[in-house]
Amino acid sequence: MHPNLLSDIECQVRLALAEDMGAGDITAQLIPAHMQAVACVISREEAVLCGAAWFEMCFRLLDPDARVTWLAQEGDRVQSDQTLCEIHGNARALLSAERCALNFLQTLSAVATVTRKYVDAIAGTHAVIMDTRKTLPGLRLAQKYAVTVGGGKNQRIGLFDGVLIKENHIAAAGGIAAALNAVKEIIEPPFDAAAYGKYANAAQALANLSVQIEVESLVELQTALDAGAKLILLDNFTQEQLRDAVRLTAGRAELEASGNVTLATVRAIAETGVQRISVGSLTKNIQAVDLSMRIETG
Repeated sequence: MHPNLLSDIECQVRLALAEDMGAGDITAQLIPAHMQAVACVISREEAVLCGAAWFEMCFRLLDPDARVTWLAQEGDRVQSDQTLCEIHGNARALLSAERCALNFLQTLSAVATVTRKYVDAIAGTHAVIMDTRKTLPGLRLAQKYAVTVGGGKNQRIGLFDGVLIKENHIAAAGGIAAALNAVKEIIEPPFDAAAYGKYANAAQALANLSVQIEVESLVELQTALDAGAKLILLDNFTQEQLRDAVRLTAGRAELEASGNVTLATVRAIAETGVQRISVGSLTKNIQAVDLSMRIETG
């Protein structure tokens, strides 16, 4: 779990509860203030469970004494009609938190579930499934965490911790070689910790950033290789072009296939020999897992 994620969880849950409840849950006031209840969450379809921390936080912010007992664990494959957990706590709190808690659990389980399908599809090859920055606004770290639960790998978190030189950057910089040289000047200056003072750690981190460049043809691939590129994104290459790219590169750089990757094609893409396959739909085109919560007073 990313170190910034723990603080993100509480912030995201507080925002979600505020959005849903506003000045207060009017309907929940039908229930006596001190009534206790137990609820259970049931999966209505097969899925990979993910998002327990967000789910629990929704209840505990409204009832610090709420207890969640999980009958399935994060990353488990769960079945249709399987009971996932039981929640014990104040009845009003359980009812008020229900929708937000399920929204987080359904969304993150969806990301983990789709990722697991892609990971399973390329099992036995040397490729890995990678995510992208095509995430829901405000849920970047949460969705990237869900990708790892599903067995995928994270790329850069944002624009600040990695370099991806795309076609528009290349055009603005004056070409592939010019863009790569410009990046080197930014992230590979002579490093002198004393000169950077209190910013030495940040400067060193900058020097260690990954640098990836996007190419759209074998000609551009050769140009990138000649310019010293070590991580290259092959944008919308056909499977034949991917195989040609692997032969042309001959281990001089790490290759990533991207663009129009589906479950139907991902295995064949992996078998071309590329090391990485990025899939935007892991976090962009998700359909929430069908979950329901049932409550009993007691």
